[in-house]
Order: sequence, then structure tokens, then C-alpha cells
Amino acid sequence: MNDAPTAMGEAIKILVVDNDQEMVDLLMEYLSREGYAVIAAKSGQEALGRLSEVPFDMVVSDLKMEGIDGMGVLKAVKRVCPETPVILITAFGTIESAIEAIKEGAFHYLTKPFKLGELKVTIERALEHKRLREENVRLRREVEGRYRFGNIIGRSRRMQELFELIPAVAASVSNVLITGESGTGKELIAKAIHYNSPRKERPFLPINCAALPEQLLESELFGHVKGAFTGAYVSRKGLIEEAEGGTLFLDEVGDLSLSLQAKLLRVLQEKEVRPVGGRESVKVDVRFIAATNRDLRRMIGEGTFRDDLYYRLAVIPVPVPPLRERLEDLPLLVDRFLKKYAEASGKAAPEISQAALGLLLKQPWRGNVRELENVVEAAVALSKGPIINASELTPFLLAAVEKPSEELLVTLRELERGYIAKVLEMTGGNKKEAAKILGISRKTLYRKLLSPIDPPGFKR
Repeated sequence: MNDAPTAMGEAIKILVVDNDQEMVDLLMEYLSREGYAVIAAKSGQEALGRLSEVPFDMVVSDLKMEGIDGMGVLKAVKRVCPETPVILITAFGTIESAIEAIKEGAFHYLTKPFKLGELKVTIERALEHKRLREENVRLRREVEGRYRFGNIIGRSRRMQELFELIPAVAASVSNVLITGESGTGKELIAKAIHYNSPRKERPFLPINCAALPEQLLESELFGHVKGAFTGAYVSRKGLIEEAEGGTLFLDEVGDLSLSLQAKLLRVLQEKEVRPVGGRESVKVDVRFIAATNRDLRRMIGEGTFRDDLYYRLAVIPVPVPPLRERLEDLPLLVDRFLKKYAEASGKAAPEISQAALGLLLKQPWRGNVRELENVVEAAVALSKGPIINASELTPFLLAAVEKPSEELLVTLRELERGYIAKVLEMTGGNKKEAAKILGISRKTLYRKLLSPIDPPGFKR
């Protein structure tokens, strides 16, 4: 006997339903020997009672029985637990009954006499199918939870406007062009749009148009037929065809050559794709979300990007602001990254001092959120105490620029003052809200505000 099959650490439970005692005994003995936990029912009525008492991983039922027959058992199982596979067996097999059984949700249909090995293989296939379905559901929930727009961080006005835009964009069928600097989270926005759209059950396939040579990129997008070029030993579908019913995310679309732009335009216009070397086109139903950090309008004027492709892609433009234009979101982002990387390294999440946060607020953040995340990750990895101070951040910040800026060479007191001013500006002068964000009491905030030198930009 092989290792006993299990589900969640317990033996897999199979309900065997048959009014033939010899068949019941045979199946119970064989399946028990194979490591399954088997419970028998000698009628459809008894099977329904068993189903109400115990959750089963699998049901094997005879089709022809007095009273409630196998079809009745099948319908009851699908009503109570739709994911439980059902295998029907009978000595009176017909094409009509097999078709009806499959329509009602049976996994398979075996005609007596059958080999026990055939039943074993069918059960293993059914259980694997069930496992894959459950795993797919789990992963989809995880992905949807991770990328739904509610998890994109930001309370700044710019980000709130973006949050209001995303649901409407997701519900639309139109193509989308996401613009923004590198590191602003354009792919995250694209995923949020897809996973909140009617296409969320279908694939989301990304490709970086700047990462591959032209010939390879063309093959990746459009696919190829056997013999289309050296090394094309078999035919292969491209990502456009693989994304059928879903979304294709074209990252860095501004890096496409004019030749590929023309071929992509044809796909958008005709809604069909022709593989490299092929003569036949294939109809496709794909939503395109493109992203770029380039100025495509300027490129159109320079003749390096097609205006007709631009207007096909930019039906709905979605601009993503750079981090320096939404600095009020920086404390939220820092907090998220502190927890993320502390958890990944098995540490307690450290806090960040006000001076360190003030230092972060002074950075230009040319790499935007991605750069900020890298800095916080490094700081968490090398932090030795419960609080990350400005001095611990400085090496990572200076590494991002060629030369230390003079504006960084300030005292911690000045950094603190600057940060307080930023927070007060963000809250519209609301000291209660500012104190909450700063993590200090209002009394402490008033004491700092009454110091001889006011924070820059603060007005009494």
C-alpha cells in the first residue's frame, strides 16, 4: 500500500453508495486498503443522511437504486457541497445517462464491470482536480485582497482622486494608458483595475516592452508558428492570445519599435492576432492596459511613437503622481514598509523617529515609492534597536545621489521643525490631527510650537 492519501492532515473521506452489498464490501475493502476513510450507505436515502452528518472529500455512487437514485445523490451533493467530486457507476450505462450525469456535475462515469485500478486512478484524478480548484480560489482571493484599490496607500488629494477614478475605469471595457515616473506603482494600479473588473476571473499577463530585443518581444506578444525563425521548433501562442478574456499589461509601451507599434495597432483595430510566420489570424478578446514613464505626446512630435496607436491605447488616461507631489502619504508608506520587512525578517516592527521621518520628507525621491521601499527595507535589515534614527538612514539616502546635498546637512532639531511644519500644512493647521500623526500628545506639540524659533513655514 502507498502512503495514505490525506486532506489537511486527515485521511480522505469517501462515501460509497450502492444497494448491492457485495459491491459495497468490495469497494470498502479495496479503498480502505488504499488508505482512504470509507463510509458506506446502502441507499440514496441513507446517503443523504450521511451527507448531512459528515463532510466528505469524494462520493462514489451507484446510478440505479430504488427510491433516491444516483442522480438524486449527485444533485444533493452539488447542492450541499458543490466542490465535492462525484463518480457514478452502473451496469446499465448509456450515452444519454452519461451525458445527463456530466451535465449535473458528475466528475466521471464508470460502467460495470470495471477494474478497481481504473476506479483508483479516477478517484486520484478527481481529488487532484478538486485540490487545484481550491488552490486557485485561495490564490485568487489572495491576489484580489493584495491588489484591490483599497490597499493602494494614500490619503493625499492626488491619490484620493485616483481612488475615485479606479472603480469607474475597472468597470469600463476601454483600453487604459497609465502614465507616471518609474517607481510610482503603475503595475499596481493596472492590477487593481483588472482585479476589480468583470475580467478578474481571466488572466492578467504583464510584459515589459523595454526588457526584450525586438524579435523576441514580437514572438512573446504575437506567438509564432513552427519554422518561423531559427529555433522555432514548435508553434507557440503569444501573450495576446494567452490573455484571452483577460488583460494584457504593456509596461514601458513607449519603448516599442515603430514596426511593433504598427502590428500592435492592427490587433487593437481588428481584434485579431497573426503569429509570426503565420498566414491565419486568430480573433481575440483582450483588454489592453499600457504604462509608460515617457512623454508619448512629445514622442509623437518627434516621429518615434504613432499617434493612431496612442489614441487607441489612451482611451482612458490614468496619471499616477510622483511621491514628491504627495509627501503627506510618505508616513503611511513608511509604516507599511516597516511592518512588511520586519515581518519578513522575523523582527518586531521598529518605529521611526521624527527626525528620521523629517529627513525622508526632504528627499527628491527620483525613484519614487520603489526607492522609498528600498531605503526602508535596508534600514529594517540593519536596525539594531526599536527605533530607526536619522543617522541610520543617512547612508542609504546618500547612496542614492552622487553627492550629499547641502540641504541634508542640517541638525536633527531643524529636521524635526521641518517635519512638524509639513504635518501641520497637511492637516490644515489642525493640531489635534497633527499630534496624532506625529505620535505625540497635543501638550508636547504645543510645547514644540512655543519654542523660541518656529518651524519653517509655521504661522501663529
